[in-house]
Amino acid sequence: MKRADLINYLDEYLRIEEIKDYGPQGLQVEGREEVLRIVGTVDAGLPCVEAALRRQADLLLVHHGIFWGEARPLRGSFGRLVRTLVEANLNLYAAHLALDAHPEVGNNVELARRLGLEVIDWWAPVNGVNLAVLAVAPHGIKLDYLVDRFEQLVGPVKLVQSHGPRIIHRVGILSGSGARQIQEAAALGCDTFLTGETSHAQYYEALNAGINVIYGGHYTTETVGVQALGQHLQAEFDIEFEFIDIPTGI
Repeated sequence: MKRADLINYLDEYLRIEEIKDYGPQGLQVEGREEVLRIVGTVDAGLPCVEAALRRQADLLLVHHGIFWGEARPLRGSFGRLVRTLVEANLNLYAAHLALDAHPEVGNNVELARRLGLEVIDWWAPVNGVNLAVLAVAPHGIKLDYLVDRFEQLVGPVKLVQSHGPRIIHRVGILSGSGARQIQEAAALGCDTFLTGETSHAQYYEALNAGINVIYGGHYTTETVGVQALGQHLQAEFDIEFEFIDIPTGI
């Protein structure tokens, strides 16, 4: 498939130009013109790039790209990373907030789908775009069951704060670093909040709000969107896709 056609499709499907992020998204490094094999990883660190090259990828699809905030000089470890991409003629495509917010293959809607929950609303706007989902288990499920299902279908859970009911009905889901939205989740009537990582400061936010919080890990909660997007591309086009798990432990 021609790179230009694939990038045009991705940009439109993910609304890359419409959704404002913390840095440029979409095609961050331009490589070869023909794309037959895509490798997906959460991050774009050097081990991820090297893994993609070992798989002879034409394009590396990531959630966390390499450009954030102000421009960085191409020197040191960052220079080596960019040089590796350019010398290998490897395309790098990043979708950050656009992948969190996507209604079909996004991190949060995909987490809800894997956990067997029904999405009924969106919340937690960033730059005017809602990122989190409000999901329900209409007949109620046990908190322990939800945790077990996450570990079976997504990955290991880092921490569970059990300050709410044992039978749960309303779950707020925000992948990555979402612990600052605990109070907002509680205000929406959530008895449980699923996110990635936390800090010490958020412990009492959950305790005082009387809400369960499941911390699935920043990395782990953001594996599902890249996987879903890659599988979508594989089904839509005659193209190979492989997700490579390179966990950070965070």
